[in-house]
This record gives sequence, structure tokens and C-alpha cells, in this order.
Amino acid sequence: MQGQDQHWDMAPNKAKALQLARRQLSELVCDAVNLEGINFTLPEIQTLLDGITVGGHKLSDQQIVLNQSEAWLTLFRWLQEDTFELALEKTCQLHAIAAKDEALEWGRFRSGGVTIAGTEYMPPNAGELPVLFGKMIKNAQELEDIYDQAIFIFLSMARFQFFYDVNKRLGRFMMNGLLLDAGFPAINLPAKRQLEFNRLMLSFYTSGDQQPMNRFLRSCLDERVIQIIRE
Repeated sequence: MQGQDQHWDMAPNKAKALQLARRQLSELVCDAVNLEGINFTLPEIQTLLDGITVGGHKLSDQQIVLNQSEAWLTLFRWLQEDTFELALEKTCQLHAIAAKDEALEWGRFRSGGVTIAGTEYMPPNAGELPVLFGKMIKNAQELEDIYDQAIFIFLSMARFQFFYDVNKRLGRFMMNGLLLDAGFPAINLPAKRQLEFNRLMLSFYTSGDQQPMNRFLRSCLDERVIQIIRE
């Protein structure tokens, strides 16, 4: 599934986009875990990823950090080997890494119901999930803009709640895997914009209208990265 950037008019450059994402690994991990209420500073994340235990944090929280890093490294390897694809198998393989020892089940779709805190919206029944996953990919393929495709995947995965936990993080992995594979820069969601993100997501869960979240996520793309890709 390939699309073009019709907003910033960036030409695809997979090697450059992947290099930029690799250099951003510590920041990507730091923002992701802080958005989940796991408070690590960037220097602490860098230290932990260097293999040195950081004091003052629960071991379970440190493991979540390491799981997040390992999931990124796995995604980078797939992209380097041209084996990434937006498919059920890859999605579940990545969830098995990112959600290990955190979710009720990891590496497979949830087998029961879930709720989303702060909204009356109810995600689909577990039995509907395989069909919805296929429809999600088909609907994304009908979009022409690569960022619309990628954001559609993230938001759909968050709203359908394919897994018991780690849905938003997993959705961002698949969103960015799609972008990087097509040669475009990843979207990092800064933890400092958490309140704005949470408010917009709650509205999205209720309405299903993706446009406000689409605009928000596009605004998270670093202008410096856009410029580097354009060079």
C-alpha cells in the first residue's frame, strides 16, 4: 500500500526517513511511555536503553520502556529488510513485543469485551475484529495521501481496540511503519501535548470523525524533519 504526500509535497526517501527515525529512538520511546503515565526523563530513557538500570522506577515500568524500544528496533529491522507489511501477522508479532507482560493477552486479538475510560463508546465485539481489520486496510488503501492512510490506520486501531491493551501505542507503530516503508518521516506524538491529544481522542471515540485528530497528528510532524526530507 503506497501513497504520496499531497500536503507538504515531500518526495519519498526511505533511507533518509528511516535514518531520522533511528536517531529519534530515545525520544520516540520517552514520549510514548510518558503518554501512558510512566514518567521517565529523556536522559533516564537514554541511560536505560544503554543497558544501565535507572533508580527510582518500578521494574515493571522499566520493562515497558524496554519493550517499547525492542518493538521499534524490530520495526526498523523489518523496514531495512523490506519485510514490513500492514498485515495481521506483523501486527500481532509487534504487539507480542510491545505488550509483553503488560496486556491481559499479547500477540493476538482480544477474546473478550473492553471499555475505554472517559467515554460511553463501546468498541466492537471480539468476534468482529478479524473482519474489521481487513476492512480497515481496504478503506485505508482507498485514500490517496500517505499521511491520511497512516493516520486512518492509527485511529481505526485505537477505536476498534483490537487488543486488550497497548492499542494506541501499537497503532502508532503501524502508522509509522507504513509511513517509513513508503519513504516518509514518522509522526512522533510529544508528551507535552498529552492534554490536547486526550481531549481530541475522547471526542473521536464518541463521534468517529477523524478530521480533528488528523489535523492534530499532522501538526506533530517536526518542520525540521520535513525540511531534511525535502533537501
